[in-house]
Amino acid sequence: MRLLKVATCNLNQWAMEFECNMKNIKASISQAKAAGAVIRLGPELEVTGYGCEDHFLELDTVTHAWECLKELLLGDWTDGILCSIGMPVIRGAERYNCQVLCLNRRIIMIRPKLWLANDGNYRELRWFTAWKQRGELDEFHLPIDVSEALSQTSVPFGYGYIQFIDTAVAVEVCEELFSPVPPHAELALNGVEVFMNASGSHHQLRKLNIRLNAFMGATNARGGVYMYSNQQGCDGGRLYYDGCACIVVNGHVVAQGSQFSLKDVEVIISQVDLDAVASLRGSVSSFQEQASCKVKVSSVYVPYKLTQSFNLKMTLSSPKKIMYHSPQEEIAFGPACWLWDYLRRSGASGFLLPLSGGADSSSVAAIVGCMCQLVVKEIANGDEQVKTDAKRIGNYADGQFPTDSKEFAKRIFYTVFMGSENSSKETKMRAKQLADEIGAWHLDVCIDGVVSAVLSLFQTVTGKRPRYKVDGGSNAENLGLQNIQARMRMVLAFMLASLLPWVHSKSGFYLVLGSSNVDEGLRGYLTKYDCSSADINPIGSISKQDLRLFLRWAATNLGYQSLADIEAAPPTAELEPIRSDYTQLDEVDMGMTYEELSVYGRMRKIFRCGPVSMFKNLCYKWGTKLSPAEVAEKVKYFFKYYSINRHKMTVLTPSYHAESYSPEDNRFDLRQFLYNSKWPYQFKKIDEIVDGLNGDSVAFPEEEEEATSSQEFGVVAANSGDPSAGL
Repeated sequence: MRLLKVATCNLNQWAMEFECNMKNIKASISQAKAAGAVIRLGPELEVTGYGCEDHFLELDTVTHAWECLKELLLGDWTDGILCSIGMPVIRGAERYNCQVLCLNRRIIMIRPKLWLANDGNYRELRWFTAWKQRGELDEFHLPIDVSEALSQTSVPFGYGYIQFIDTAVAVEVCEELFSPVPPHAELALNGVEVFMNASGSHHQLRKLNIRLNAFMGATNARGGVYMYSNQQGCDGGRLYYDGCACIVVNGHVVAQGSQFSLKDVEVIISQVDLDAVASLRGSVSSFQEQASCKVKVSSVYVPYKLTQSFNLKMTLSSPKKIMYHSPQEEIAFGPACWLWDYLRRSGASGFLLPLSGGADSSSVAAIVGCMCQLVVKEIANGDEQVKTDAKRIGNYADGQFPTDSKEFAKRIFYTVFMGSENSSKETKMRAKQLADEIGAWHLDVCIDGVVSAVLSLFQTVTGKRPRYKVDGGSNAENLGLQNIQARMRMVLAFMLASLLPWVHSKSGFYLVLGSSNVDEGLRGYLTKYDCSSADINPIGSISKQDLRLFLRWAATNLGYQSLADIEAAPPTAELEPIRSDYTQLDEVDMGMTYEELSVYGRMRKIFRCGPVSMFKNLCYKWGTKLSPAEVAEKVKYFFKYYSINRHKMTVLTPSYHAESYSPEDNRFDLRQFLYNSKWPYQFKKIDEIVDGLNGDSVAFPEEEEEATSSQEFGVVAANSGDPSAGL
């Protein structure tokens, strides 16, 4: 037997915060060595943090990374353990995303990334060059100060692997695993038995199984030990890196770290038998045949032994059941951990949330409540860093710390119900009840006086006073009155966030939380610069349907029972007067259901459909319920309002990224914001197709999906006073 103990980790790194990052790197190495591991794998770009973005273009960033690596190598951190350290490296005129492999205070080789992530949230080609030389390893001359300190002038640089006395080890960096021809296939044929995947992978709902299937597939037929390391937390942007460091042996997961956690460092250890890898490969005839005619990959020989022979005192790691969170749990824990990182690193003293009593703001409140519960739980488990941060943020006296989530919420969480003459008693009551269940410090504010003052000013300037449509006003008047209410709430929210700490003799400031969901952003069903405009938004990339599932789950699992009633209530903006024969409803205002919006969003973004392609696809999807002409009207109606309101995405509050069809304009969904909303060419093509289908017998397959709600195709035409159209 060749027994090998390996360690991988989740690290909560912070872009450009080198001291924080080094502290975590050192802690992970110490824990790995204490457990007896001889290989330690860290995340991609762990020294700098993955999310440095254009800071990677600064020479200082690369220089500081070398300074940190030098510090590690001058100490005893790499004594007796192979460490893979992620950092940027400049070679000649090119900048590379690299893994630096170190052992016994020496750099063994530098492995640049071959295939860069350059879609969705990733823009690596903006900062790095992909390594394209697949032949011999090059010689890289170390920076002068590093060379002098280490008494080492150069190291091998490029694509290759390390050949030890008893095994071969190689790196595969994040995106390379998901490329059409991943390096591990070729490396396995060259005898590599241990693969180290350093990653910077973000959370997205229902995505984890894709990642884990890739790890298992990499070694299922080829054999091997596949190690995966990831960042975990908010490193300064919209993404939450969701950890889940793991170790896979011959297609079986033998160790798995947490996906969501408040810990800064989590190390995963496994004891594996490399003879099991050799045995599997020897039993697969096709592997043997392909290995006999392989393309040779360059290697670096290191006369050092990593494994131990048979020893009953060492227990082998066994396959374990993979842990997957439900989507509801992902919505609870992911944004909660992201909020905690943002709160503790921003210097803020807490959060302020305009709480309307509706589904969206209540979801945000529940997520903050979940965060408070996680903090108290982690403190009880002995996490000193969480305890220190919580004491500082909550302004606890010496010797005191949070032991109750409601008491902690009272210190750091303000909720404000900003009601008007159009608000119902039910939403006011629900907001108060939920705030009490969470423990938030709750305010009940009437904004009618502020709105009336603005309208009086308008009347003084213009000589006219607008009226709601139900009272005989025009569409323009109706829209203006709704927008004034919404915008006054934003102004009041920021005022309270900055001054309430002063009122209560506290230091610091509060972060304002937004609560618009991904579907409203896609449709533009929000007032520009209303309460959707905040400091950060934990649900801005989550669909209404998923939020309603989350509310039902949270009512039971988080203990906030009022959420059940909130979820059951029909969504309404409450910006128009309530009459015996009229109540404002979101889906009526929008002219489409939230379920339809999710379909439009996925087709527009995930399946890259323009108006014509979306129409054709929906003719099949909805053909059993709607005629082609009806499908055409729905598609044209969506694209009309999507394009009218696209400009709102340019000022969208920074939101936690969770959904693959997010319309977030900053980096994920890059499109213009000035459209011809009539789409004359595209809509004409749709009309031509519909005309060609008239009179033809069209057969549509039966839908295989779950039955849709009874409202899906029965929505009333949009109210012309839709507040989403306002600028």
